[in-house]
Amino acid sequence: MAAPAPDLPTHTTLGGPPPSNVTPASAPALASSWFDSFTTALSTHDLPALLALFYKDSYWRDMLALTWDFRTFHGSAAIQTFLEDRLQPAELSGLQLVLSGTPPTLEQPWEDVSWLVLHFTFSTKVGTGSGIVRLVYEHPAGSPGTGEGGSGWKAYTVYTNLESLHGAPESTGALRDPLPNHGQWLSSLARTLDFEHKDPEVLIIGAGQSGLDVAVRLKVLGVSVLCVERNGRVGDQWRGRYEALCLHDPVWYDHLPYLPFPPTWPVYTPAHKLADWLANYAHTMELPIWLSSTIQSATWDEQAKLWDVVVRRGVAGEERRLRVRHVVYAAGLAGGVPNMPKIAGMEDFQGQIVHSTAHKTAAAYVGQRVLVVGAATSAHDIAHDFANHGVEVTLFQRASTYIMSTKHGMPVVMRGLYWEDGPATDVADRLSASLPNEVMRRVHRRYTREIGGRDRELLEGLDRVGFRRNDGVEGSGFLFLAYSRGGGYYLDVGASQLIIDGKIGLKNGCEIDRFTKDGVRFDDGSEIKADLVVFATGFGNIKSSLEPIFQPEVVDALKPVWGVDGEGEIRAAWGESGHEAFWYMMGNLCLCRFHSKHIALQIKAMQMGVFGERYTRGKPS
Repeated sequence: MAAPAPDLPTHTTLGGPPPSNVTPASAPALASSWFDSFTTALSTHDLPALLALFYKDSYWRDMLALTWDFRTFHGSAAIQTFLEDRLQPAELSGLQLVLSGTPPTLEQPWEDVSWLVLHFTFSTKVGTGSGIVRLVYEHPAGSPGTGEGGSGWKAYTVYTNLESLHGAPESTGALRDPLPNHGQWLSSLARTLDFEHKDPEVLIIGAGQSGLDVAVRLKVLGVSVLCVERNGRVGDQWRGRYEALCLHDPVWYDHLPYLPFPPTWPVYTPAHKLADWLANYAHTMELPIWLSSTIQSATWDEQAKLWDVVVRRGVAGEERRLRVRHVVYAAGLAGGVPNMPKIAGMEDFQGQIVHSTAHKTAAAYVGQRVLVVGAATSAHDIAHDFANHGVEVTLFQRASTYIMSTKHGMPVVMRGLYWEDGPATDVADRLSASLPNEVMRRVHRRYTREIGGRDRELLEGLDRVGFRRNDGVEGSGFLFLAYSRGGGYYLDVGASQLIIDGKIGLKNGCEIDRFTKDGVRFDDGSEIKADLVVFATGFGNIKSSLEPIFQPEVVDALKPVWGVDGEGEIRAAWGESGHEAFWYMMGNLCLCRFHSKHIALQIKAMQMGVFGERYTRGKPS
C-alpha cells in the first residue's frame, strides 16, 4: 500500500493552533519579530540561525532572483546547500518588510491550518525583488496550545522573485514618454512596425496571448521586438476554433499586462470576444506584428551568436531576411499541430472526419449523427453545442476525466486570489506563485474534496450513467492534470447534466476497432452510426512544429517542454530551453501574463551583460 500523500502543516502536526493571544491585530508585530531574525541571519550568513527559523518540512522557491532559474528547494539540507552556494554571489541586501498595501496577515484557510503571511522586498547585485513568507506556529513538544508571542513561528514557505533590473526601469507611469507628438506619430509608428533599416533584437513566433504578452514586456524594457503571425488577424487562433468555445477561467484570472479587461467584461469570456480584445490590445500597445507571415527558416550562427531568420511576409509573399539575437516560440504547447489518430477503415467511411481544431459550428449538422472522440474540455464543449442544436451526439470516452463545475469549483480554487473581491492582479500572481507546486498540490487536494462535496449531486449522476471519473493527480483536481498533461479534465458549464439526462450519449469501456462505411465499430462488437466524427484528441509533440523551421541539431538540443520536474517546476518553459537564445513562451492567460515578465527580464539582463549563471546544482534532469 502506498504511503499517504503528505498534507499541509496542520494544528495536529504542529502541536495545536497558534496561541490564544495571537490575533489578526498582532500579525504585524509577530511578522516583524521573525523577519528581524531572518534578515540578521541572512546579512551575517549565519546559516544555523537562519535554518532554525524554518519548519522541518519547509520550502524555498526562487524565480530568477537568486538562481537565474525556476527552482524549489525542499527541506533543511537542500535549502542550506542553496544558500551556501547563492547568498554571496547574489549579494542579497536591503530586505524590507512590507507593512502597508500588503501588510502581514494571519490567515486560517481551513479549520485545521493557520499561517502568517508576510511580504517583503529586497535588492540583489543586478536588480530588485519581492518575497512572500508563510509562517506556521510550531509548539514545543508536549505543550500544545501554549507559547509566548512569536517564539514558535517557523517559515513553511519562502518565495523570492526578480521584479526589475538596476538601470532598466519599465517605461510606464512616470517614465512614459512625457512630450507631445505633433504630426510625427503615424510616420514614426510605421517605421517602427516595418523594420526597414534595422532588425529587431527579438523575434517572436506567434501573436496569440503568449506572444503579445512577452512582446509588450520587452517593449517597455526598451528591447526591440517583432511578432510573426501566420494568421491574417491577431486573435484568429481563437476565431478559428469552434463557435461555442468560451473560457472556463474567470475574468480576474485572465487580464493581460498593463491593460486589464474593463469592469463590464463578462466573468467567462467567449472565444470570439477574446479574439477581438487581443487585436485591440496589439493595436493599443503598438506592438510590431507581421500578419499573414511565416518563418521559413531560423538558422543558428554559433560564431556570431545570432539567428538568421527568413520570413515570408504578407499575402504578397515578400521574403525578408533578419538577424536577431533571440527567438521566442509562442505558438502554443504543440504549435497547433493536431493529434489525429490513424484508425483502420478511415478511407472507407462515407461521412466526414475532422479534428476539433477544424470544427466550427453544430448548426451545419442538424439532422445528422455525430460521434465525438475524447472526454476533456473540447470534447464536452463540442458535444454540448451539438446537443443544444438538437443533433444526435455521442461522446466516446477513452480514459477517465476529472469533472468540476465552474459554478461550485471556481469560487473555491480562486478564493482569496482571482475574484471580484481579490487583491490586485500582480499581488495575486505573486501569492499564487509563492506556493511551491508541491504545496499547491496539497492545497488542491483539499479544494478537490470541498468541490466534490458541493458537486455531489452532479458527480453521482455521472456515476449512475457510467461516466468514468477521477480526482486528478493524487486527488488534486484539474491543476496538475493541466501541468502534467495539458488536459484530461472538464470544468463543467452544462454538458455533464446533458450526459446525465441522456441528451449527450456516452460510450466507454472499450476501444475503437475500425471505421465502417457508415460509422465506427468498437472492440466490444458494438457500432455507432455517424455522419460526422470529431476527434477532440489534443495536439502532437511540439518538436514536430519546430522541425520544418530549425536545424536538426537545434531541435535535438531542446529540452522536453511542459510537465513538472522533480522540484515541481514546469519544464523548459519561460527559462532554460536547452538551446542558447531560444525561449518557450506558453501557458494560459494567467501564466503568460506572469511569466512573460520573467522571459523579458532574462533577455534584457543578457542584453545588458548582467545575466548571471543559472544555478544547476541538484536540479533534476
